[in-house]
Amino acid sequence: MITDSLYLHLLAGNMPSEDGEPGSNENPIRFRNQVFRTLLDECLASGSLFSDPTFGADQNSIGMPADPDPKRVIRWLRPKEVGENAVFVEDSTGTTDICQGQLGNCWLLAALSCLTMHPKLFVKVVPPNQSLSTAYAGIFHFRFWQYGEWVEVVVDDRLPVREGRLLFSYSRTRNEYWGALVEKAYAKLMGSYSSLRGGNISEGMEDFTGGIAYSLPVASRTPRVLWRALTAALARRSLLSCFIQASNYSEVGKVTGNGLVKGHAYAVTRSTKVRQGTGESLLFRLRNPWGFVEYKGPWSDRNQKWKDVDEKEKERIDLTLEEDGEFWISAEDFSQQFDTVELCSVNPQTLDPPGWTPAPPSVWDITEHQGAWRKGTTAGGSRRYRRSFWKNPQFNLVLSKQDQEEEEDSDDEEEEDSDEEEARPLTVKEEVALKQKEKAKRCTVLVELLQKHRRKKTSVNFLYIAFHVYRVPPELVGMCLDQSFFKSNKPVGRSGKYKAQRAVWQKLNLAPGTYVLLASTYRPNISGDFCLRIFSKTGNTLGSQDFTCSSSLLMVMSEPVSRVDLVTVEKFFDEKAAPDDRLDAKEFMNLLNTVLVKDYHLPLDTCRQLIFGEDTQGRCSLSRQQAAVLLGNVRNLQALFFQYDEDSSGAMSPFELDLALNAAGLRCDGKVVRLLVERFGSGDPHLPFSGFVRSVTRLCALFGLYEAEGSKEVKARGINQWLLHFIPL
Repeated sequence: MITDSLYLHLLAGNMPSEDGEPGSNENPIRFRNQVFRTLLDECLASGSLFSDPTFGADQNSIGMPADPDPKRVIRWLRPKEVGENAVFVEDSTGTTDICQGQLGNCWLLAALSCLTMHPKLFVKVVPPNQSLSTAYAGIFHFRFWQYGEWVEVVVDDRLPVREGRLLFSYSRTRNEYWGALVEKAYAKLMGSYSSLRGGNISEGMEDFTGGIAYSLPVASRTPRVLWRALTAALARRSLLSCFIQASNYSEVGKVTGNGLVKGHAYAVTRSTKVRQGTGESLLFRLRNPWGFVEYKGPWSDRNQKWKDVDEKEKERIDLTLEEDGEFWISAEDFSQQFDTVELCSVNPQTLDPPGWTPAPPSVWDITEHQGAWRKGTTAGGSRRYRRSFWKNPQFNLVLSKQDQEEEEDSDDEEEEDSDEEEARPLTVKEEVALKQKEKAKRCTVLVELLQKHRRKKTSVNFLYIAFHVYRVPPELVGMCLDQSFFKSNKPVGRSGKYKAQRAVWQKLNLAPGTYVLLASTYRPNISGDFCLRIFSKTGNTLGSQDFTCSSSLLMVMSEPVSRVDLVTVEKFFDEKAAPDDRLDAKEFMNLLNTVLVKDYHLPLDTCRQLIFGEDTQGRCSLSRQQAAVLLGNVRNLQALFFQYDEDSSGAMSPFELDLALNAAGLRCDGKVVRLLVERFGSGDPHLPFSGFVRSVTRLCALFGLYEAEGSKEVKARGINQWLLHFIPL
């Protein structure tokens, strides 16, 4: 619970500051370029109340069709217009402040209830000096973590009201408005209120803390071990929630006989031991975001067990026997009733399994990388799509810092154990200690893959996502691994089954070495953006697996011109060549199209580009030898085109183009391939034969110019940037 005095004390040092790194909580990104302090000062100077032009008081912000019943019309009112006793914070902020309204966002409000238990985390989301009286201008601001950055969202305080009551979240006393305004700011960030319907509480917990959220099956621990683990997590400022799995959609929201709701998120706000006579009971305190409907079993508000508990014990745990949505439940009953606990941790030791002896204190870092799946280039799909899986974004993971560095052997001079002692079976305790010692020589990493911007406006459309981790042998380190590597190697770690949720997470314990991590969607050619996060010891590194584009085209295209083509060229020159014994672009086009398949004839512009790729001394014409060589090269390219145009559509997808370029000796990264398709395509994400020829010709010319470039500045930027700059020209 956060009292007024504690809240103001914590807020004193938490104003946004330009001194922090851009995107940090101290210097957040301004959502829609709205600067709170500037807007507040303008309103105070003019004496007007702020009305947000970017999130209007209308049905678009609700995101749902208007109710045709005139009695149920929605009005947008400011807090003082709803109730004259309205305040931003009333006395203190606590777990029972927020009640769910007519919106299925229990996942968000349960996370917000958890947040009130951690003052230092709370003030990261709810900035200081906000009031409905002092320096009031109808404007408020809040901060949320979004995929590696903190974002500040500005809102006005006009809230949707129906029949005199707030339509969505409200406070138990009906006078406190900080919760409703946080909900509005988050709705603005997501696009509308309706976009908050349905979700995992882990989303809210991560966006309120920037931590890593994960799920813990309740059945994986005994009640006592689970109680110890969750108690430790709460002590480390983790946010916790739980839910009962609904077997089907019709069960969601169903209240069981003991007062618990299926498919509904509860906040876990406290754990304690309560003395009862000569014994003690292990308890959890939970909160239903509805603000009512409570558990009716042992240790519930009206249960007789509380009569046997000393009054001082009740005071110690702040026992409140009210219908406020908050209740106590024993660890044993919790394990029987609930299926899953969701935790959000800002400290990796929270994730250590019970019984594990932690390594000596060390520094842990979160490393974040942004990535994207793009149709035709980097959206390769799951492992079942073997031809394209390797095209998914690759990230290089180097693990060198073990969880516990090996100690030097100081027992060299000691006598060896006898054969009898060596043969003695280990005790259970010794086996556990040995396993922990071996595990400490490995590297623990927490990997999380989050898909971005899938909860927008009136729809929520999560892709099925997963990641896989592969060990890279020393001879392949630094290379972009291709199709053959992933066909012949199995992953050493993975996130599990593909899941349609915002994030997938896994804790891995790997031997020191170099690894490659692939992030993928289940089906190929589905575009989307993502954020990859690695939580590991300082010294372990994660980087994008970019590689340098390269060319070895002359090695591939070095086949001699066939005798048939030589005869064709000689005959054509004898009949069509100008007095200088050369062919211009149009004549060369006619030569090519007499030998190429009709559907793959080349246009005049492509032929001009082929000519300018040769040393013609400034003339747009070819000698006999140049024409013969180019004819042979075009034939080779046509053979490659036929080979990699797998569906015989007459056009190449970006995947097919990439494979064909590799076969031609031109190795390009995904950005270059995508740009080639856009530059030389026919208006869709496919490349006709002429576009393939132009792509190869342009690449050859640019590789040659780059090699001849003498500028150190150009060479420092690299060939990839060179290609990206000049391909569109």
